[in-house]
Amino acid sequence: MKVAVLGCGGMGGVHADCYAKLADVQLTSVCDLRGEMAEKLAARTGAKAYDSFDRMLEEADFDVISIALPTYLHKEFTIKAAKARKHIICEKPIALAAEDAKEMIAVCEEYGVRLFVGHVVRFFPDYANIIETLESGKLGRPGVAHASRIGGHPGRWFADDACSGGVIMDLMIHDLDFLRACMGEVVSVYAKNARKEGLDYALVTLRFVNGAVANVESNWGYPGPFHTKAEIAGSKGIIRTNSLKSSSLQIVKQATSADANASVVISESPGFRSPYELQLEHFLACVRDGNKPIVTADDAFKALELALAAKESALTGKVVYLKGAEDNG
Repeated sequence: MKVAVLGCGGMGGVHADCYAKLADVQLTSVCDLRGEMAEKLAARTGAKAYDSFDRMLEEADFDVISIALPTYLHKEFTIKAAKARKHIICEKPIALAAEDAKEMIAVCEEYGVRLFVGHVVRFFPDYANIIETLESGKLGRPGVAHASRIGGHPGRWFADDACSGGVIMDLMIHDLDFLRACMGEVVSVYAKNARKEGLDYALVTLRFVNGAVANVESNWGYPGPFHTKAEIAGSKGIIRTNSLKSSSLQIVKQATSADANASVVISESPGFRSPYELQLEHFLACVRDGNKPIVTADDAFKALELALAAKESALTGKVVYLKGAEDNG
């Protein structure tokens, strides 16, 4: 399968390097308005460099394109690629506005191409194991969840809310998507957001249709290392992951009458393979086989809705109820 990458910054480089490693995949071209960035990535991966997307569409041979541009450019180039009948793997978030996301999805459907959105957390082994454990019923009915994603401020275009949407839209959206995958649809969102130069901190409470509650924390501006945590408590036990611990996945089961001890802690360190590589390999397989992806375009749209609700709540100081949630909650 022949692929291309649009945007040769950090994430574009990750996508290109992954494609270069995948069997039965040929990275034919990379493109960036900054020609020197495209040339550098092309030299590393063996692809051809372009500094014009239109010219790459005209000249290059590819079936699938990764769009790894700043968020505010996702809509424009997704629609261009769809009209050129290219399948699209777009970095998250899908867009900055719900109407833009709807249009992207609609245009891709109109032109018969697949649209995938890179909510890569679903492909991290610890997070995938949490979802699998919940689906197995081992934890019983989920009740309370906590998730956090903490790191330094990325600066550059991320600091401009009109370009990135801020920490809620760009960083927390990972956990919003993950928690919805774990707990189902959300009834209401309440958020606080503290922002100043070099700091963007948000704390969000989600209430789910099934009665569960989650607290989600994200921070751009932490002086220490980037780290993530997640914990879900169910009626039969707790499962947690902490990226700062070498043995990161822990399942704590409730004691039963047959247990000699009060609890059993099982720690795992799954064999590592890049979650980005796993994600891209999965999306390409979905293109090839026509299968439904782990993360659908609708999932990406729902995560965007939650992020937008959180931003609205932080701005107004009020709880935001999701459409139709009053009937469920």
